[in-house]
Amino acid sequence: GIDLHARKMFVCILDNRGQIIVHKNIHAQKEPFLKLIEPYRDNVVIAVECIFSWYWISDLCSEENIPFVLGHALYMKAIHGGKTKNDRIDSHKIAVLLRGGMIPMAYVYPSEMRSARDLTRRRMYFMRKRSELLAHIQIVNIQYNLSPIEQKVAYKKNRLGIEQRFEDKSVQKTIEINLKMLDVYDGMLKKLELYITRNAKIHNLNTFHRLRTVPGIGKILALVLLYEIHDINRFERVQDFASYARLIKPTRESGGKQYASKNKKIGNQHLKWAFSEAACIFIRDAKQAKKYVEHLKNKYGKGKSLGVLAHKLGRTIYYMLKHKQAFDMKKFLVKP
Repeated sequence: GIDLHARKMFVCILDNRGQIIVHKNIHAQKEPFLKLIEPYRDNVVIAVECIFSWYWISDLCSEENIPFVLGHALYMKAIHGGKTKNDRIDSHKIAVLLRGGMIPMAYVYPSEMRSARDLTRRRMYFMRKRSELLAHIQIVNIQYNLSPIEQKVAYKKNRLGIEQRFEDKSVQKTIEINLKMLDVYDGMLKKLELYITRNAKIHNLNTFHRLRTVPGIGKILALVLLYEIHDINRFERVQDFASYARLIKPTRESGGKQYASKNKKIGNQHLKWAFSEAACIFIRDAKQAKKYVEHLKNKYGKGKSLGVLAHKLGRTIYYMLKHKQAFDMKKFLVKP
């Protein structure tokens, strides 16, 4: 069991009886780690909590043919259950959980696609920053009680002269900076999306095109789904996939009583965003689905109907990828 940090790692090795044979704090580097476990290489299994620095040790174990287990950080509550908590105690508890077969496992994403997935997530971060700039321009316009900006500032051709709407020189400078930053983000995002799309064709072209057969799922949403799902076969049931994508709410029940749901944020936030976006665009693009969406609104209300539609899209994509089929609108519109 390893309690891993950026510069240090506390290693605890147990024998088959559960006795501690090594308990040491070492530098988080390849050489000290391999030297420490050298006497036990034939029978050792490595377990690490899923934090930001797990990539290198997972890749190292793969190169050295050492069995590796990634523990789900949010589920490993036993680590924090004691009165006293430190790195020594945490490493021992990770080892105990591993030995007892009780460690909640997270998915070890393959290294050959991991960097592309992280780049896709980074693209989403930059897009949010671009949206903040657009929102700030509208906020400043409202602050000075000016007439609404009729044309969409998101398009470069509509940005000319926007700063001249304001009389104050400092406000003009603020808007000018925002517009220049928007130009930078536009150019960078265009190049980034082209690179990621070409990468997707290398990794899994069939899945990419299969996802794009769904109305409402364009190039970007298909890329997000492709890299966040990776292999649909890692989900045994459609319920597991829906839970991972945060498309269902967890229930809490004890003694026949239900309590307010918690742990809503356990799962993949990027898949949640992608399916929520896809549901909104699906309504706009799929003309055949208008009656079906109205049926959902009458039954669940406008707000909840979007969640139901996103859930249905998630289930549909699960079976599409499982059976390697394209989207079928007739099957989708069949009411439960």
